Amino acid sequence: MPAALPLPLSTPNRNLVRLTIVRGITWTGFLAAIIIGIELLGFSLAVHAVIAVIVAMGLINIATWWRMGRPRAVTHREYLIHLLIDVTGLTLLFYFTGGSHNPFINYYLVPVTIAAATLPWRHAWLIAAVSMAAYSVLMVAYQPVPQFAQGQGSGAVNFHVLGMWLNFALSAGLVTFFIYKMARALRSRDQALSRTREAALRNEQVLAVATQAAGTAHELGTPLSTMAVLLSEMREDARDHPGLIRDIELLRQQVDTCKLRLHQLVESADRRRMAEPEVRDAQVWLAGVVQRWLVLRPDVSHHLAVAERRGHPWLAVDATLDQALTNLLNNAADANPDDITIRLDWNDDEVIIDIRDHGPGVAMSIADQLGETFISTKSKGLGIGLFLTHATINRFGGGVRLYNHPQGGTLTEVTLPRSHPHS
Repeated sequence: MPAALPLPLSTPNRNLVRLTIVRGITWTGFLAAIIIGIELLGFSLAVHAVIAVIVAMGLINIATWWRMGRPRAVTHREYLIHLLIDVTGLTLLFYFTGGSHNPFINYYLVPVTIAAATLPWRHAWLIAAVSMAAYSVLMVAYQPVPQFAQGQGSGAVNFHVLGMWLNFALSAGLVTFFIYKMARALRSRDQALSRTREAALRNEQVLAVATQAAGTAHELGTPLSTMAVLLSEMREDARDHPGLIRDIELLRQQVDTCKLRLHQLVESADRRRMAEPEVRDAQVWLAGVVQRWLVLRPDVSHHLAVAERRGHPWLAVDATLDQALTNLLNNAADANPDDITIRLDWNDDEVIIDIRDHGPGVAMSIADQLGETFISTKSKGLGIGLFLTHATINRFGGGVRLYNHPQGGTLTEVTLPRSHPHS
């Protein structure tokens, strides 16, 4: 048996689903009221005609539910037709049950309210006009029901007043249900659109930064080569000064690292644009990132801890994720290079990397904005590092959170979705 097609998620489709639910509740309630009126209260009604109207509306509701399983999207015109069918069904039912004297006559307000909340104004006015016309006709053309006459009742029971109360309860419940669901759907759509706009803006900013970075990387090649040549000459001149040689070697190592990273950036840019991320053991990957970071930050003291769990966590990684984690490590080292703790943990769904420093912490006034725009925690920082880090980790389906640790400093928590090794 083929699987049922999922219901479309557009707003008109969702509204038609809710209208189908409202229609089912309404006509089930009308059927129950008709049965009670005939069997218990002795109402004089055209039973066959009334039951025929209710059955017809039930069949229309079943057909509507079947239609919702079709892939074709619901248009405003189709939704208008459904509301016109509802008004027509109500008019036929009220014609056979007392016309404007029926205490449920004000139920016309339900389709009018739904139309006003969901349809373009011209369609909404059409529903209002048709409902008003039907109400007007029922004031002069109808089959009377003696029990619905004002003041008519059995003992202390006034059937008209009781019917008006039941109509109010039904109408209020259905209108509240529909309007609440519709408003929640609109809020969800607005939130989704807002997130999409923010993501598009962030991607434009990332693209602008990447374009500038590519040009800068090309321009940095010449001065780095010049620095490498000068450092080699300075090493020859400082042959008799061991301390100075060590400093020159450190500078040469830093220059070589910069040249290597620029070379890797240029070499892998086109290849990684179309390639899938590489799935690697998270422990091995993290250890490699930390080792490369220590070459850039020899002043740092750190401790790398791995949770004692069975198995190996796997991650989908590429060079951009390496750089994102390096940015976070640099932020921790800039806050305080002493005793930085890096911890790797994981569960069935995620890999968690915690970076703890002993710096001054993050000001609460900007904590929620970090990574959303170019905001920096450093006096001379541009905020680009955190922005690109957030964008990269979000692209991998993860997230970054910064906390002020109770014992001082900042705790940076990176979560990434866990992958499976390729067979």
